[in-house]
Amino acid sequence: MEWIAIGALVVAVWLGVVAYRLYALRWRASRALDDLDRQLRRRHALIPALVEAVRRRGGEHAAVGAVIQARNAAVSAQGLNQQAASEGVLHETLGRLVALGQGIPALRASADIQALQEDLVRIEAGLTAARRTFNNAVAAHNEAIGTRSAGLVAGPLGYRPLAFFDVGETQRQALDAPPSPHF
Repeated sequence: MEWIAIGALVVAVWLGVVAYRLYALRWRASRALDDLDRQLRRRHALIPALVEAVRRRGGEHAAVGAVIQARNAAVSAQGLNQQAASEGVLHETLGRLVALGQGIPALRASADIQALQEDLVRIEAGLTAARRTFNNAVAAHNEAIGTRSAGLVAGPLGYRPLAFFDVGETQRQALDAPPSPHF
């Protein structure tokens, strides 16, 4: 009779440990997503000031309109996959705007545009780090759910695999390298 009680206690402790580990991994992924979202909002907030500064210096170009359009699409994106795709497009259009600025002397010489560009580079670096942190947390969560022992507990407790913030292979390399800080 004692062995049954000890066995039941061991199973209960094991279930508790596995359930807590799954909860902690999901919580970590949730916090990482919050950080990623905060970084995205910082970039979204900076873009109007950058666009306005470029317009004031005579940078009226199709690239400016494309950045505005890409920002609006990124802000209104629904779901992680759509958001990741629209953020990749926004990163590309910002890169084109930076390239445009390289060819316009008034933009290269503007101190306010250079300051905004440096802010953008810092935000892009933060975004890259936040995206990696989130994807690592999701990978750990999904890997834990995929194990045989945790899988027995994960399903009944409602734990499902989480989606990665995947911008696609072609845009991933561009996102890993922030735009140049100088116009």
